[in-house]
Amino acid sequence: MKLSNTTLASLPSTVLRPTYDRSALTPGIVHIGVGNFHRGHQAWYLHRLMQQGQAMDWAIVGAGVREGDALMRERLLAQDCLNTLIELDPASSSAEVVGSMIDFLPVQPENHALIEEMVKPSTRIVAMTVTEGGYFIDPATQGFDASHPDMAHDAQNPDQPKTAFGAMIKALRLRRDQGHGPFTALSCDNVQGNGDVLRQTVVSLARLSDPALAEWIDQNCTFPNSMVDCIVPATGERELALVRELGIEDNAPVTHENFRQWVIEDKFCAGRPAWDQVGATFTDQVHDYEVMKIRVLNGGHQVIAVTGELLSIESISGCMAHPAISRLFRTLALGEISPHVKAVPGMAPADYVELIHRRFSNAKIVDTTRRVAYDGSSRHPGFILPTVREGLATGDSISGLALVEAAWARMCAGTREDGSAIEPNDPYWSDLVVVAERAKSDPSAWLSMTHIYGNLAEQPRFADSFSYWLQKIWADGLVSAIDEYCAG
Repeated sequence: MKLSNTTLASLPSTVLRPTYDRSALTPGIVHIGVGNFHRGHQAWYLHRLMQQGQAMDWAIVGAGVREGDALMRERLLAQDCLNTLIELDPASSSAEVVGSMIDFLPVQPENHALIEEMVKPSTRIVAMTVTEGGYFIDPATQGFDASHPDMAHDAQNPDQPKTAFGAMIKALRLRRDQGHGPFTALSCDNVQGNGDVLRQTVVSLARLSDPALAEWIDQNCTFPNSMVDCIVPATGERELALVRELGIEDNAPVTHENFRQWVIEDKFCAGRPAWDQVGATFTDQVHDYEVMKIRVLNGGHQVIAVTGELLSIESISGCMAHPAISRLFRTLALGEISPHVKAVPGMAPADYVELIHRRFSNAKIVDTTRRVAYDGSSRHPGFILPTVREGLATGDSISGLALVEAAWARMCAGTREDGSAIEPNDPYWSDLVVVAERAKSDPSAWLSMTHIYGNLAEQPRFADSFSYWLQKIWADGLVSAIDEYCAG
């Protein structure tokens, strides 16, 4: 049965569906980047509120600025912006149709429709999931990268912006001039201090073309920090088959684990839905939650994905079933990562490591090592290297983290240990391959990439450990290196 408003009542009885009148929904949120994670996480929280008869004036209008977003728009509009969520628990599974999105804007080079929607007084939150590497951060300084061609374009052409941030700035200028006031800008990406980072990008870009507007945005808009968590694999033939088995024709289904978490600062200048009534946490301690999650879960993902890729293991749960990789994750997370993580209410660092170990081991979640290892040039600086720097500062061990970086360098040489080729898996893949080949005989070449490693090449304890492990991996293989580290 084709998923649509008219077929909701006829869906199989085992599938939960909206009980609210979708025709009565009015928009309040524009969300940029309507990928699987957004639809399985933020859209679900809002949907659960609507199931209680609340937040009916906070419906989501989807948006995007990339070519791939146009395809998602086409798929979702064809089914009235509905999509099926399939929860995959190790012991059971369930399905629910989410209806909190009511429209998806045209994807245009100069973002006219997006800007028009953001200018409307009804838009009170502009949220986004644009990936960790999408905020124009200088890796060396962590400041705003004004030299990026997209930022230079939007600074020089503020009325024809090509990025989401340039579009937000133009919309805020029009809102100010028309007396509509500010909106809240809410990042939902795995970036530490994501609200602060989003503020930095928007305000810094605005300052390049209109300093007075930049000051108005900085003083009036709010940028809450948030931490988001739910493992949501990409949708492929397997996921499409799962939803067809339910008797539903849905071209945009989402599978997800039986765990969600959303921790947010309560800083919303134009109001917000009562997400805390359906499980979200509003707190001033977002930093502690996000450090725990980014260091252990996101960092742990890189630990097992790069090693699993080298050993030709296709899924994250398959990596956790591999004795050496599983042992590496637990040894490294408990010994080198958790000492730099604070406890949060109800969760000690060591308990969180065990929780993540169980979540990664869920064999029903077919999350590929390739997906998780993608864009290492953004993910390693964000998820792994901050712990390296803290370990160096405190005198704690960083040997296992250096081993992970060596495994990534080995992976970027473009072949697995069985000799099979690794397809390009990073926006800068061709550059990484060249450096990885040089690093085979000169490990310092890899750490010389200052846009990734900053000054870590000048830290002998890290540089020497990295060099040792990279040579060990090339000479004796990854498993031998892991065994030596874990026996350590």
